[in-house]
Amino acid sequence: MVKNRDLLAIGHTAHDYIIRVHTFPKANFSAPITDMKTVNGGAAANVACVGAKLGLKTSLVSAVGGDFKKTEYFEHMENLGIDTESLIIVPGEKTSTAFVLTDDNEDQISYFYWGAAKEFAESKVPTHAIKNTEAVHLATGAPEFNWKCSEEAKNEDLLVSFDPGQDLGIYDAKKLKDVIENTTILFGNHHEIGRILESLETDLTGLMELGPKIIVKTCGANGSEIYSSEDKIKIDAVDVDVVDPTGGGDSYRAGFLSRFLNGESLEESAKFASTVSSFVMENQGCQTNMPSFDDAFERMNEFY
Repeated sequence: MVKNRDLLAIGHTAHDYIIRVHTFPKANFSAPITDMKTVNGGAAANVACVGAKLGLKTSLVSAVGGDFKKTEYFEHMENLGIDTESLIIVPGEKTSTAFVLTDDNEDQISYFYWGAAKEFAESKVPTHAIKNTEAVHLATGAPEFNWKCSEEAKNEDLLVSFDPGQDLGIYDAKKLKDVIENTTILFGNHHEIGRILESLETDLTGLMELGPKIIVKTCGANGSEIYSSEDKIKIDAVDVDVVDPTGGGDSYRAGFLSRFLNGESLEESAKFASTVSSFVMENQGCQTNMPSFDDAFERMNEFY
């Protein structure tokens, strides 16, 4: 069983509308929705919840609506044992909402209403929360706030993982570079890593020289690739019937960090991450089918 290690996730908590269409419409056209479900989401909250389910001691910094503590989502976090003391409550605003559309090719388009998360721009760095953890995971969220938190975490000599995700487009090159310079582990899918390299006008070697000791690139059905100064590791994706890829990346990060923070190798951490992700993608929603540590560990050993 995983030990209780501390991980602070910083970024979005959101209500997700998971929507299925056969194809994405062109501009000024419409497409029929074949399925729609409302579930708990937000990249930082996903990492905190999946990590807690796996046995990590997680805490969360998110800006949420004034009524969030009355919701089922907040109760769900409390039941998982997540430390929510540092949530930023914004009276009169709604919690962020994501609309995630997936087509028959498993490609996605997302629309995101920031709502309460706009408060990040005016929020102070959660110094107390950072000082009381062992690792900080920066997920989707405000670039300036993420940079300030990365500075504080680096000053405390903490492990910092960074996953700009679909918010990558709101980072200019300077702010992206500033955060990456404070990063220990950089996560991204193959599209995002490519965009980061293009934005910073560098290659993988140059990117690692900026700061990250480890770069983790997920490649969907083609598995994942982990780069370090010592090696490049290729990990196959666990073969399952994918119902919904939403949350696969966030659960991968939670699985990876849950093992890496407990001293496992990059290869073992990536195998476990891929396995955790496989459970989540077997159902709709980022937190609908979170595995326990034992269930994920058993499937990992069976597959690999």
